[in-house]
Amino acid sequence: MKILLVGEYNSSHKTLKDGLVALGHEVTVVGLGDGFKKRMVDVNFEDKYTSGLPLFLKKVWFRLFKTDLTSLSIKKQFFRNKSIFENNDIVQLINENSFQCLPPIERDLLRYIFDHNPNVFLLSCGTDHLSVTYAMEKKFRYSILTPYFEQKGNLKLYQPILKYITPPYKALHQFIYSNIKGIIASDLDYHIPLLGDPKYLGLAPNPIDLSEIAYIPMDISDKIHIFHGINRANYYKKGNDLFEAALAIIQKKYPEKVKITTVVSVPYNEYIKAYDKAHILLDQVYAYDQGFNALEGMAKGKVVFTGAEQEWLDYHGLEADTVAINALPDPESIAEKLVWLIENPEKITEISKNAREFVTKYHDHKVSAKNYLDKWQSAI
Repeated sequence: MKILLVGEYNSSHKTLKDGLVALGHEVTVVGLGDGFKKRMVDVNFEDKYTSGLPLFLKKVWFRLFKTDLTSLSIKKQFFRNKSIFENNDIVQLINENSFQCLPPIERDLLRYIFDHNPNVFLLSCGTDHLSVTYAMEKKFRYSILTPYFEQKGNLKLYQPILKYITPPYKALHQFIYSNIKGIIASDLDYHIPLLGDPKYLGLAPNPIDLSEIAYIPMDISDKIHIFHGINRANYYKKGNDLFEAALAIIQKKYPEKVKITTVVSVPYNEYIKAYDKAHILLDQVYAYDQGFNALEGMAKGKVVFTGAEQEWLDYHGLEADTVAINALPDPESIAEKLVWLIENPEKITEISKNAREFVTKYHDHKVSAKNYLDKWQSAI
């Protein structure tokens, strides 16, 4: 089949493409490379207005004319490449704002896709109207909006999330929903809000290409190395402030036993190598399931502090703290789990092996690609 994957988020579409190609399909990934992470796509739409003078001009232009220069630029690039968006057997959108344009222009681009492709699907990955509405109604015990409810940071930090419940984005959601064949969730954080939805096709776990990620056997002959990667734009949303508070406790308690490394907003290729020598990886707090970064760390055999809630344990039939460590929104709790690992280093080795086995079983990109194919075909 000829398949088009629109948008990128932590290489989920690029890795899914690799799995689909291995199964004999023709696949193209179009996107903006997922921001500063600089993820690889086949056709890259450039955003020229992210910093410096171009960003200043964009702000002034919008203030004067209420027109977004980034959206206009993406629209021009889209129609220069419009043949890519025609006559595909399957099209999948990474989320409800795949082109990162304002709703009127996003709608124009999507209308062209809907008019020229028979089978368009939506991946619930990142934020969208349904998942944000669910979080705003506080149906989760905690979510990426918990820091917002606790008034951490300023309102501007949460606009990329809260925009999905504004009238223009709600209308965009309804337009997309009425034209797609079905919705797929990439993990439990999106699966739970979709349960019972008539267009929901089920969960397809994030794909990981294990041939590109070598397992690194644990060597705990010296200090225990803890790695903390910070995306400055998502500092509160990922719970990095809570991780830093927990690390302060650990540094004071075990100054001779641990080595702590922190990096801030580095491109993906640098980030993925930066924690190779670490034993423990601090990923994110406000999640029930693992995202792409956590899964890649688990594939390398790291003990990852991330989303591993009871719903995830039940879904996979696992015991707590055997594959990943559930990072609760409480520095003392995180510190207690770190203490447990530092005092019981054999657990680090045990969890390391279990983590690789888990990713191999549930997230191998060929297995994931077959899962997507089954779900798409069930709705055609």
